[in-house]
Amino acid sequence: MTPPWAVSKTAELKSLSKMESNTMLRYRDFFPLAADPQSHAGLGKGVRLSDALPLGILVTDREGKCLYSNEAYQKLCGWSGDELTGSHWSAVIHPQDHAKAIQHWDAAVLGHEAFLCEFHLKCMDDKTVWVRHNAALLTDNIPGEGYVHTVEDISVYKAHERARKKAEEALFEEKERAQVTLDSIGDAVLSTDMHGRVSYMNLVAETLTGFNRHEAIGRPLGEIFRVVDADTHLPTDDPARRAIQSNSIVALEANALLVARNGSELAIEDSAAPIHNRYGAVIGAVIVFHDARFSRATTARMEHLAQHDVLTGLHNRNAFYERFDQSLALARRHDKQMGLLFIDLDNFKTVNDLLGHDIGDRILVALADKLKSSVRTTDTVCRYGGDEFVVLLGEIAQPDHAYAVADKIRETVAVPMTIGGHDVALQLSIGVSVFPDHGQTADELLKKADTAMYRVKASNRRPDPENLLLAHEYQQQLI
Repeated sequence: MTPPWAVSKTAELKSLSKMESNTMLRYRDFFPLAADPQSHAGLGKGVRLSDALPLGILVTDREGKCLYSNEAYQKLCGWSGDELTGSHWSAVIHPQDHAKAIQHWDAAVLGHEAFLCEFHLKCMDDKTVWVRHNAALLTDNIPGEGYVHTVEDISVYKAHERARKKAEEALFEEKERAQVTLDSIGDAVLSTDMHGRVSYMNLVAETLTGFNRHEAIGRPLGEIFRVVDADTHLPTDDPARRAIQSNSIVALEANALLVARNGSELAIEDSAAPIHNRYGAVIGAVIVFHDARFSRATTARMEHLAQHDVLTGLHNRNAFYERFDQSLALARRHDKQMGLLFIDLDNFKTVNDLLGHDIGDRILVALADKLKSSVRTTDTVCRYGGDEFVVLLGEIAQPDHAYAVADKIRETVAVPMTIGGHDVALQLSIGVSVFPDHGQTADELLKKADTAMYRVKASNRRPDPENLLLAHEYQQQLI
């Protein structure tokens, strides 16, 4: 016999089941036109819950033909419900995306899987809209009835995505440019985080320390950048830590040696500075260092030596040809002439033999000073070799100006000098040539002036070398 409570419970369940069946929403409740396409005209009075949704909704049969579309979808593509009904759902896809979307659709249908694809819709007004299209089997437990599609406008998302990608590409390019720049400069660059661990090294830093950046990053600075005092060989203070603690630029202690990975030592010069984030907080430090052999002062000195004579400080032969080209261009542009004086110190070998090479060098230095004081600052005085000098007079108005400078040099060097306890007066042989009368090139003008100088030398009276007072005679001569 069934207990009364069991009967009561059964009745309650039956009542609940009947109530649920009357109140449960099925897809026919959402899409009344799709439920009975033959009578869609009369179902317009039904409850279209899907029209209240902002998401585009489409119902198709198994072949993909439209049975129903909500207002959001119609607004999205620009077609009315009547125009969409009976058409294939893919008809509104932009031609450039059509093949890709159909390929995905066919794969989903064959595999009985959900369909998900992003593509452009070609709207009624020829505008395009980026959409994300989902489709799933709609069966109501009846296999193969059709598909329900949801279509979401993702144009704004795509615009943001494009902007993000563009920003990422710009950031990547900026990072690459920075990397190339840092790898191209002559100084070594090494940075650390707040804990003193290496976070970056450029190629020069790799070369000087002997560590590859990939193995160095993350390791304590002291293991990679080992700096000791040149005299005591004791470790120096960590410049990165000093920069972080003081929040200022600091210089490496003087007389510092970098101990490379292989144990070799190299004198370096460097400085460290704190690294700040966008809010101004210190987040690490950067160290810039270089081989002291290539310091700015040393480099400048090497450049000077490449252009100047070591003994006299005058321009050397290489510098003369560079200055000649510059003066030649100006003379032609301004329709001016140039003068070239080829000067030889007479009997200099005898002076060296009698007084010694030290006195001879001091005589050459004194002569260089007298030559520089006799010309304009824009003119070029060059030690051409040994006891031969060349003076380049840029932009003269007429040849007589070159002769006037030669006379001035003669008067200047005629004054006796006391060098090493000896009273000395200099005797010069000077040949003169003028551009453009005697040549268009440096070699042509030098040859003319050199020939003129030897003619002057041949006519000069030889002084008594025992007297140590070299009588000066000058004769102007042109070829």
